[in-house]
Amino acid sequence: MLVLLAGIFVVHIATVIMLFVSTIANVWMVNSSSLGTISSGLWLMCNKTCSQLPVSSRDEASLKAVQAFMILSIIFSVMALILFIIQLFTLEKGKRFYMTGAVMLVCWMCILIAVSIYTARFTGRRLYFTNPHHGYCFILAWICFCFSFIIGILYLVLRKK
Repeated sequence: MLVLLAGIFVVHIATVIMLFVSTIANVWMVNSSSLGTISSGLWLMCNKTCSQLPVSSRDEASLKAVQAFMILSIIFSVMALILFIIQLFTLEKGKRFYMTGAVMLVCWMCILIAVSIYTARFTGRRLYFTNPHHGYCFILAWICFCFSFIIGILYLVLRKK
């Protein structure tokens, strides 16, 4: 049981770190153009130097929603980690980690909403780029989506022994 708790804890910490990296780094889309490789993220567009992400007025609300839901997912993931540690030491034997699981599933839902909006609104929309493909931050966000769902379900099923 201790090994299972330690494993879940390690995967949860890895998920928090990957959420930070995927939100902060600017490599959600990588494109080739005549200027070289250009990467764009949630905040900036980078070539040799980084500049403000050019977004049309109709896509600005979508980008702000993606930014907000990714930040919320980080907050809920950290909150679930703290709640797990608190419940680990204060929860009675035989009780389940319901609150931790519920908060982690809210984190999962925030990641789902953010990545879905980004996929629908910003993937492949740049016509002047020749070879657009997803960057590592986009892939990390989907990995965090899977991990947070698995961790959330495990917390709901897990009993303190």
